Amino acid sequence: MNLHEYQGKELLSSFGVRIQRGIVAQSAKEAVDAAKQLTAETETGWHVIKAQVHAGGRGKGGGVKLAKNLKEVEEIAGQIIGMDLVTPQTSAEGKRVHQVLVAEDVYYPGESEPKEYYMSVLLNRATGRNMIVYSTEGGMDIETVAEETPELIHNEEIDPATGILPFQARRIAFNLGLSGAAFKEMTKFVTALYTAYDKSDASLFEINPVLKTSDSKIMAVDAKVTLDANALYRHRDLAALRDLREENQIEVEAGALGLNYVDLDGNVGCMVNGAGLAMATMDLIKQAGGEPANFLDVGGTADAARVEAAFKIILKDPAVKAILINIFGGIVRCDRVAQGVIDAYKNMGNITVPIIVRLQGTNADIAKELIDNSGLDVMSATEFQEAADKVQEVLNK
Repeated sequence: MNLHEYQGKELLSSFGVRIQRGIVAQSAKEAVDAAKQLTAETETGWHVIKAQVHAGGRGKGGGVKLAKNLKEVEEIAGQIIGMDLVTPQTSAEGKRVHQVLVAEDVYYPGESEPKEYYMSVLLNRATGRNMIVYSTEGGMDIETVAEETPELIHNEEIDPATGILPFQARRIAFNLGLSGAAFKEMTKFVTALYTAYDKSDASLFEINPVLKTSDSKIMAVDAKVTLDANALYRHRDLAALRDLREENQIEVEAGALGLNYVDLDGNVGCMVNGAGLAMATMDLIKQAGGEPANFLDVGGTADAARVEAAFKIILKDPAVKAILINIFGGIVRCDRVAQGVIDAYKNMGNITVPIIVRLQGTNADIAKELIDNSGLDVMSATEFQEAADKVQEVLNK
């Protein structure tokens, strides 16, 4: 589950991570009020206005701007709130901005120049350990740094049994070229950041940039936080931070119905029981010359109501030109699934795309007979290749 920047920063702050202060606003007036709260210099203080959407690259799309006075705060917030923000990580339609973060200006003059760093915490799946990835090249795309100057990216693996140890925090600060007060600040920052990641059951913390201010403070100027959805039962307060407006609405609806659904860009809808079979079915569609339009696992109870709900979800996608149902009848009997497909088809009455049904397992022969004798525009198959051939046939019409 993704969090907005302001939510991620609040989470970090609760674990003692220093952050760039900010207040979220849902209108231009609220933005001005927020700016007044953040600084005593209400007429001349500078503020950063940031669109709050679940996407990176907001600045490139015009979603992050600097306001030099309250008038500009009001103007910029009014421009950003309500816009459809297009970034390298959104679709061509972009994402509607419902709120902005009004943040304090932390790039103030002082005894030294501010310096930006990159830092993230995530799981290294190859070793089963968490790791901190960091670089002196903050404030830019880390992918570009990795491609052009990989020697500037470091990582520190953390044993989950011990957590981050003091010498590891010091090594990170040393590799970032810090000394004196900034060195001590960075060791505290890194330790608190890892603790926040661990205790909140996160799957990703990405801070880009981590800023060393002109007076050697270390703080998070941005925060991309992804929480492990499977652990949210332990964090009811964090689960309440979910913003459904930022998620694919078809996926949200499918989740409410108990369906495991992921929206894709293809033209063949999939309805399968079991994640492994679903992945194989998507490969099958690719081999047949099509593109999967979704991943949909109906689970072990593929009755009429569940099949009908799955049909409705798949058909919300106008790009779907065919539907492939691929069910293995182990726990569930194939004849019950076949009857569920028939009942759902009749109940809906407005299915206009071809449907291929492959049922294997318990009572598969009875299921095929039910489909073939239903009088509906549904094609049955028993073998994987047969199903692939039928998919190819309907796509070539």
